[in-house]
Amino acid sequence: MPLSTESDIQYVGLRLEHRGHTAIVTLTNPPAHTWTADSLAALTRLVADLNADPEIRALVITGEGEKFFSAGADLKLFADGDKGTAATMACRFGEAFEALAGFRGVSIAALNGYAMGGGLECALACDLRIAEPHALMALPEATVGLLPCAGGTQWLSWTVGEAWAKRVVLLGERVDAETALRIGLVDELAPKGGALALALQWAERAQGQSPTSVAACKRLIQGARTAPPRSQLAAEREAFVALFDSEDQREGVQAFLGKRKPQWRNA
Repeated sequence: MPLSTESDIQYVGLRLEHRGHTAIVTLTNPPAHTWTADSLAALTRLVADLNADPEIRALVITGEGEKFFSAGADLKLFADGDKGTAATMACRFGEAFEALAGFRGVSIAALNGYAMGGGLECALACDLRIAEPHALMALPEATVGLLPCAGGTQWLSWTVGEAWAKRVVLLGERVDAETALRIGLVDELAPKGGALALALQWAERAQGQSPTSVAACKRLIQGARTAPPRSQLAAEREAFVALFDSEDQREGVQAFLGKRKPQWRNA
């Protein structure tokens, strides 16, 4: 159900709804849902609040309307060349999307349209991405004398490989939905207007997984990007043993042996 108006004000530029164990975050800064310092700070707070809520196990983020997921930052912010503004925005972008990447549950971006610059970086910070046929993705910062500063150079390379990352970042190549699926930038295509519905279906599938296991697995998968395999293999074994301190581990095994559906407590 929708949260209160007070909550909407707290998360400026974002609309938050709860649907069961899933949080739906809608970007609401028309016409192109560009990010501002305030909306980025709001996203950082929002993710922290969701992490503190044991009932929330998945996060779906999308844009309002049919044309834009998000067009990134409003370039008017940088028109006067002020380095202080640049530093503030870079910091806010980094904090917000690193918080999103660190969300303990499953995060899914439902790309209902253009995802440009900071919009694509937001989607890349999520675990999974679903695109509608008209979605178009790009990191055009170098075209205007800037560069992706919200994880784009890193997350894009990890997701699609260095060659495609260089085409997108260095050549300014735009990626349509079908190409994005082919190169692994998105994980599935949905019919026009259907990305959110499919993302919610995936979020529902995630409810069958132990929340404590998901959080541990996600840390290990993301750790594989930067840590050597030997250290991650040891961490994997340690995380496996640590799960035996959780109620969810006992519930999962007992439910399987009892041939019943587990009742996860995220504890």
